[in-house]
Amino acid sequence: MKHVEPPSPEPSLRIPLFMIGKDSRGNWVVQDNHGSRGGLFVNRAEALKSAMFENGNRPQAVIIVAGIFELDVSGKAGPEQRLPSNAGQMRQVA
Repeated sequence: MKHVEPPSPEPSLRIPLFMIGKDSRGNWVVQDNHGSRGGLFVNRAEALKSAMFENGNRPQAVIIVAGIFELDVSGKAGPEQRLPSNAGQMRQVA
């Protein structure tokens, strides 16, 4: 019997990636890669707590962004445009 790999989950069913960083005013920003969830927080601990809650407590799906990371509420950019310009300086939490 031939071994067949199960299909990959649909992109909409995958765990969202959450980015955390500071904006130009010193607030902590959380935003998912689709721009559908996120917010502003007064400290890193609350931002991380929110991101972990939203992604089902999966630290591998949380990225800390170095530099300035502004919250995008326009809803116009696709997932690939949501990554900050300093994406090379990001690191995973886990």
